[in-house]
Amino acid sequence: MSIRLRFAPSPTGNIHVGNVRTALMNWLFALKHGGQVLLRIDDTDIARSTKAYEEGIERDLTWLGLAWQDRANQSARFDVYEKAATKLKDGGLLYAAYETEEELDRKRKIAQATGKPPVYDRAALKLTDADKAKLEAEGRKPHWRFKLSGARKDWDDLVRGHQSIDTASLSDPVLIREDGAFLYTLPSVVDDIDFKITHIVRGEDHVTNSGVQIEIFEALGGPVPLFGHFPLLVGADGSALSKRIGSLGVGELAADGYEPMAVLSHLAKIGTSDPVEARLTLKQLSEEFDFAKIGRAPARFDPEELKRVNASVLHQLDYATAKPKLAQYDADKGEAFWTAVRANLALWPDVKEYAAIVDGPITPVIPDAAFATAAAEVLPTGAYDATTWQAFTNAVKEKTGAKGKALFMPLRQALTGMDHGPEMAALFPLIGEERARKRLQGQAA
Repeated sequence: MSIRLRFAPSPTGNIHVGNVRTALMNWLFALKHGGQVLLRIDDTDIARSTKAYEEGIERDLTWLGLAWQDRANQSARFDVYEKAATKLKDGGLLYAAYETEEELDRKRKIAQATGKPPVYDRAALKLTDADKAKLEAEGRKPHWRFKLSGARKDWDDLVRGHQSIDTASLSDPVLIREDGAFLYTLPSVVDDIDFKITHIVRGEDHVTNSGVQIEIFEALGGPVPLFGHFPLLVGADGSALSKRIGSLGVGELAADGYEPMAVLSHLAKIGTSDPVEARLTLKQLSEEFDFAKIGRAPARFDPEELKRVNASVLHQLDYATAKPKLAQYDADKGEAFWTAVRANLALWPDVKEYAAIVDGPITPVIPDAAFATAAAEVLPTGAYDATTWQAFTNAVKEKTGAKGKALFMPLRQALTGMDHGPEMAALFPLIGEERARKRLQGQAA
């Protein structure tokens, strides 16, 4: 069997971390099993869908390194959905209903008040042709409901294990609105059949939908895919995601200086039995991916943990890989610079601060002018290398008697303007004699 999955975003906004996690689950499973992923743009909502958002989705997936093998737009397939709807109508499985939203809401409230489940009563099935003609003469247009069998639908979920949905407990779903627009369910099933989707992997909020969709697959004569429903994201403290975090877009993550593999590593590992650790390739993530590792508790999205994972990715990047990004931040000072500073980075913008230490000017911090003057007097001359820092600090120690923190901290403050940062042995040769001398003398350089 050729394994095919799909990621189906709507181009009514930018994709966010929740969408990315759904996409990632599909890509990891497909990559692990030699399968393919269809990027399906769910743009049946013509009024709200835009080309700009569609292009943004493609751009964000490309930035993440998630390459699709097939692509489709639902807006180009309305004629296919019409044929499927006609087939269901001819089979008596798609029927016209004329209730207004207010009438349906009243029915639900009455059912609840009498202790009954708020399930649609199928009153529309009792309408005669004359009843329908009268309603339409009044200006009403029908919406179309799929007639559920009332049977129990079972499947073995890739994440949740055995699942069973009693369709008798559900209202017959509306597949087509009064204005003729298709709702999500029918086009999705038709596409899954036509594009030979074998696995549907999505959030657990779709579990009930799966019982309905199984019946539509069967009614249209298509094979029923395997389903996998994973728990949704929550905040770091277990509460619902805040709107700010929940809507965190890929573009924002890129602008903030996150690496794609940090985002993917974090989203792939949270909510699983694996430790949340950085991986440098999608292939490695896919090899470690297993639905059996996904827990039943919601996955906790922690921005601070994401930053930690990002730092780990940056610390492992070699100079050749980092070079284009360094240039983007005007911080490509050579391989020695990257080797010196990468272990101190959490996000890409941090590199600008260290580039300024090398290039200047910085304002030196001189807590003890006499100490700085003494240090300047024994500053080595000529070219500096990896051994120069130790020779210099030994000379300052001998001249001033300072040692430990009292020796190293004022030198770091004078030479970098900071209390912390990369190893001075690596930075010192990059700063060089001229800037070092001026800074020890209290000059901005």
